[in-house]
Amino acid sequence: MSTPPITELTSRARDIFRLVVEGYLTSGSPVGSKTLAGAGVNLSPASIRSVLHELEMLGLLAAPHTSAGRMPTDQGLRLFVDGMMQVAEPTPEERAAIESRLGQPGPIEAALTATSAILSELSAAAGVVMVPRREPRLQHLQLVPLAPGRALAVLVGADGGVENRVVELPIGLAPGALEQASNYISAHLAGRTLAEAARAMRAEIAAGQTALDAASRDLVERGLAVWSEDAAQRPVLIVRGQANLLDEGALTDIERVRQLLDDLENRQSVADLLDAAREAEATRIFIGSENRLFSLSGSAVIASPYRDRDGRVVGVVGVIGPTRLNYARLVPMVDFTAQSLGKLIR
Repeated sequence: MSTPPITELTSRARDIFRLVVEGYLTSGSPVGSKTLAGAGVNLSPASIRSVLHELEMLGLLAAPHTSAGRMPTDQGLRLFVDGMMQVAEPTPEERAAIESRLGQPGPIEAALTATSAILSELSAAAGVVMVPRREPRLQHLQLVPLAPGRALAVLVGADGGVENRVVELPIGLAPGALEQASNYISAHLAGRTLAEAARAMRAEIAAGQTALDAASRDLVERGLAVWSEDAAQRPVLIVRGQANLLDEGALTDIERVRQLLDDLENRQSVADLLDAAREAEATRIFIGSENRLFSLSGSAVIASPYRDRDGRVVGVVGVIGPTRLNYARLVPMVDFTAQSLGKLIR
């Protein structure tokens, strides 16, 4: 059934529909005719029930078998979001909280994690961030001995980010091999991605154009291997706040929440969904059955792309939760968070 344009509804149908949706989004419960009459609808209970039935026949409302009230369908929520919703800009306190959390010193990875956490806290849902797909530019690598047979590889990015990995060392390593390998790798890293540096180093080694001895060449290969493997396995999605989904309302619909938590574990599918928002000019909203991933759990996604300082889209931020999310509040909040995060991306 196609969703009718909002202009095709009578004024009283629009008023009642808006009250049902707003009441449902606030309480998470179906809204009955008595509640609507108490909200100031100047109609008899019989007339209110007639309008509710009309909206139900249009596919905009549904009547759960356990309640005499009505709740919006996915189609109804879409009609409300696109044609009736009045967005509320983030409060000064919310803006300050977002900017303060994202403005903490540290690598960009910390800001990405902070973004998902603050969105989760402010939305009482799950906050998600899709990590930039581009590889960072690197600056320096240092191999530091830890214990016999092991070393710590410390990688420093051009953005100031620092990451550590443990590298297994060959037996009988010559003194100075770690330093020689570190200096060689660092000389090739400046301004390059790891993949670019690896290609250049391997080409030199294969062509015999380096003065590295056999032990140092082995160390270089081991270092490249551990970092390449890590890059290939690194998740592209950061999710925080799944526990927020287990609120009081979840106790009455535990199967839906279990399905949503299962969906969130399928990170590649979530990332694929968020990827659909990468080219959007503004925040996108996916409601329930509109996307295959969350159709069974009846969940919603609010997602917005974030850009680097050159205006290129590098990732997506958003929130995931039940379809009764406070869209009017969260849409501008997600958009503001995406803009704030984009200011940190070089």
